[in-house]
Amino acid sequence: MTLKHSLRIPPGKLRHYQEQYDFSGEANLDKYHQIAPRQGYLTVSQLHEICQWKSRRRARLALLNPDAFVREITAFSFSAKCEESRLGALTLLSGVQFPTASVILHFCVDRTYPILDFRALWSLGVDQPSQYTIPFWQDYVHLCRSVAAKHRLTVRELDMALWQYSNMHQGS
Repeated sequence: MTLKHSLRIPPGKLRHYQEQYDFSGEANLDKYHQIAPRQGYLTVSQLHEICQWKSRRRARLALLNPDAFVREITAFSFSAKCEESRLGALTLLSGVQFPTASVILHFCVDRTYPILDFRALWSLGVDQPSQYTIPFWQDYVHLCRSVAAKHRLTVRELDMALWQYSNMHQGS
């Protein structure tokens, strides 16, 4: 499966929109960079903080997970070699669906994982699926890494540009 896309942002404007993005809320998440190799897992409070950044209304569900379960699932995910296992395991946690799992992977494991978001999909000209799947996720990761490399951006810079463009133009 290859995602059909049509970048809505004029290519020369990607950096402009990336620079407009307010990432002050991400400052608290920087501490999770490389937590996978250092700590090896997340605690419930760490999971809750990450979930709160992605979806405040679903974040409370993260607190329903027993700490031992969060540690075990995230330790497994962080050490998994198989992408299906890495992402799929995280979705076993209450409060974690594909978009939040993508945030965990991005901030805790590898910053070349994009953050899955309806705004980014819109800016890429990718149809929002009725349900996220592993093949969709794998294609999305490949697409974002390719577009970022083509335009000499990091994956996170691309994420910021996509989100900001949608925030300013979707629905207008």
